[in-house]
Amino acid sequence: MIEFQQVNKKYDDGFQALTDINLTIKKGELTAFIGPSGCGKSTTMKHINRLISPTSGRIFIDGKDISEYHPVELRRNIGYVIQNVGLFPHMTIAKNIAIVPQMKNWDKAKIDARVTELLKLVNLDPDTYRDRYPSELSGGQQQRVGVARALAADPDIILMDEPFSALDPITREQLQEELVRLQEDVHKTIVFVTHDMDEAIKIADTIVLMKDGQIVQSGSPEAILRRPANDFVRSFIGQKRIHTNDKDTNAIENEDDSLSMTTVDEVMVTQPATTSPNRGLAEAIKIMEARKVDSLFVVDKNRTLLGIVSIYRVLNSYGDESLTVKDVMKPIGYQVEPGTPLPIAVEQMTNHRLTNLAVVDDNGRLVGLITRGSIVKHLNEVYPAMIERFAWSLGEEA
Repeated sequence: MIEFQQVNKKYDDGFQALTDINLTIKKGELTAFIGPSGCGKSTTMKHINRLISPTSGRIFIDGKDISEYHPVELRRNIGYVIQNVGLFPHMTIAKNIAIVPQMKNWDKAKIDARVTELLKLVNLDPDTYRDRYPSELSGGQQQRVGVARALAADPDIILMDEPFSALDPITREQLQEELVRLQEDVHKTIVFVTHDMDEAIKIADTIVLMKDGQIVQSGSPEAILRRPANDFVRSFIGQKRIHTNDKDTNAIENEDDSLSMTTVDEVMVTQPATTSPNRGLAEAIKIMEARKVDSLFVVDKNRTLLGIVSIYRVLNSYGDESLTVKDVMKPIGYQVEPGTPLPIAVEQMTNHRLTNLAVVDDNGRLVGLITRGSIVKHLNEVYPAMIERFAWSLGEEA
């Protein structure tokens, strides 16, 4: 799909930004360029839409040298999402999304339909958001609009230059999950620049790790995690200790009347650690490290809960590189619905000696997770007089 052949970039001041870049980016995959600041990852990506031209070497898209394209026409056929979104503040959300289709002379009905389709695709209600202005949206919502705008003319290629790095951690994680879901639907060729290894592992089909303007290693997240090419790669991947918590859950003998009015919705963690069933085992370990957990819920692109995988099951099968999460996960034994009174959830955790409990809606989608920590945190905030008794009962320190 996209091929770099012996690409070099040297600036007039003598700085060698890129050296002998040889790389093939596969059609329909998300490829993440990653490395320390100044390594050349953004420079490499900007060669694709000719924002930067190589000093030597050639770049091909579908077998055609991009130097044969007019730069403006090339860019109109490549989506582009940047860190600070770049929405036009004086235009409505609908008009921001419609810019490239208008340049391509689409008729109004087709543009309106496309705007509606894309807002739904990025989980923004068209009736609510199409006539708003960027200043009326949160940073995460603006970034969703940026993704919608990049998709507007249905390009085959989308470039994303650290699009989530300016967002808070929770919003960033939500958008990472949205991007994975979106890619499963649209199957675009996405080139994504990031400096965050955890982000790359979570979203990428292929990771290209760069240093000093050169490619140090490229391959699937699983391959890089299992077989880092050198000490630099090992250092960049990082070694973190997986957090485990195997304390037993003890019985709660008494329930306060006010506590019985609390539901799991008020206590649950709304962004539990999850993974796709097709992720490799090394990738699963890395996600656990990043989230500081010892198990992951396995969900599909619609967040339908498929099962759970623990660090122990992963490590027991780690030697077989052909295995994925779906091969080692186990079914969910216990779960509760939204609206369930908290004492019922606690009783279920106690009776079955569970460290956590999934909250699953009528459609089988994972909406949250009850943990001993989330229960104690809620009690500490709402029922401070009860915290010592309940913390002890749950096996936690107050």
